[in-house]
Amino acid sequence: MKKWKRGLALAGAVFLLVIFCLPMYFALTGNFSMGTFMASLMGAFFAAFMAYAMWLVYRALDKRRSEKNAGKIKHVIFDVGRVLVDFNWEGYLKGFGFPKEEEETIAREVFKSDIWNERDRGLYSEEEYVRQFVEKAPQYKKDIRRVVRESGKTIVTRDYADTWVKYLKKRGYHTYVLSNYSQYMLEQTRNKLTFLKYMDGIVFSCEVKELKPEPEIYKVLLDTYGLDPEECVFIDDRKENCTGAQKLGLHTVHFRDFKQAAEALERLGVK
Repeated sequence: MKKWKRGLALAGAVFLLVIFCLPMYFALTGNFSMGTFMASLMGAFFAAFMAYAMWLVYRALDKRRSEKNAGKIKHVIFDVGRVLVDFNWEGYLKGFGFPKEEEETIAREVFKSDIWNERDRGLYSEEEYVRQFVEKAPQYKKDIRRVVRESGKTIVTRDYADTWVKYLKKRGYHTYVLSNYSQYMLEQTRNKLTFLKYMDGIVFSCEVKELKPEPEIYKVLLDTYGLDPEECVFIDDRKENCTGAQKLGLHTVHFRDFKQAAEALERLGVK
């Protein structure tokens, strides 16, 4: 539940509590008046009736919204990293046992760098990207090469990934992957991405030389598989990537965890 909904629900609960306590207050005070008591009692009943009526209206509108979306979404598009797999570079890097200064430097110049993101575009060879990493911190040349060479170990498929995709397939939805992913990492981890065999289409950034959230990569997916944006929902852990998809007319779910994403899909009529 969103924060504003929690706040509204809490305010409503406090209001009802006050209303229901008023009759008791007037009954117990020395200035008891039957007229005031009856007025507060009727007010309490009226508040309860209105709260129930508002709840019924909310349920009806929510149901209508779900019915409107039901059947509209036909295609579910997944990001991979931190949606269907864990990308735990922090734990992986820490496992080397480097001194703190070296660990922080490699984290900054490799995993947190623009070079790492551009590596997903796949314009150059893997050796060229490694050279650029090393150029940023040449004092750690040997360790940087080792860290990058074994970086496929950062990827672990989440336990719900295959089940989630298979469930959607059984419900009649088409499923796709649209992910920023480097060629080297793909070669190292493709065997871990067991959910790929259930996909109706796959677009990896390194294979089309485009990156999210740039519009071209979304267009590649839509054009390649003939998808109508209005019939698509895109799931990604990065807000900016969702925004990029929205600009092209796709529905989006900003992924935080599986339960939250499943609930968001349900509100779009994907059940």
